[in-house]
Amino acid sequence: MIYNREPGSPIFQPHHQPFNYYARFAPGSADRAKHLKDEKELVAAIDAGTLPQVAFFKPTGRYNEHPSYTDVTTGDEHIAALLERLRKSPQWPKMAVIVTYDENGGFWDHVAPPKGDRWGPGTRIPTIIVSPWAKKAYIDSTPYDTTSILKFVTRRFGLDPLPGVRENMGDLTGAFDFSQR
Repeated sequence: MIYNREPGSPIFQPHHQPFNYYARFAPGSADRAKHLKDEKELVAAIDAGTLPQVAFFKPTGRYNEHPSYTDVTTGDEHIAALLERLRKSPQWPKMAVIVTYDENGGFWDHVAPPKGDRWGPGTRIPTIIVSPWAKKAYIDSTPYDTTSILKFVTRRFGLDPLPGVRENMGDLTGAFDFSQR
């Protein structure tokens, strides 16, 4: 049933869920029960204003905009509804939402990847930052990659840098205006 593509199926794809690959979050583990929640629990936490300080959300296949089994419009409508719900949350004044795309509906990038490091070239990842703290009508051209999100979180909470994070990539702070709050 997990890979079911019948009408009404969520088209859940466990291989798209990165935490599935850590022994700490194995089925039946205490950490899995404590930290890995479904979308219904995410929505309830948004409405109650009880989201943790950092949360990751990966939509099921029905909404992930991958070509062949879903579409851009369905995914955009889904994320728009979640963003509107977040905007109405009591936590909104202190919130930053970072939306990334891995395939952007199957549309290929028109720009070559940025210069890489010893692991190879980076890829351009369409990203939207939605927050009362985000710079308004701003396009940030700082080189970022997916580890930039981790760099932002570690900087925000004063944590030690994680190994494997690309040193030459930004930490997303250039997309925010902290002077107005």
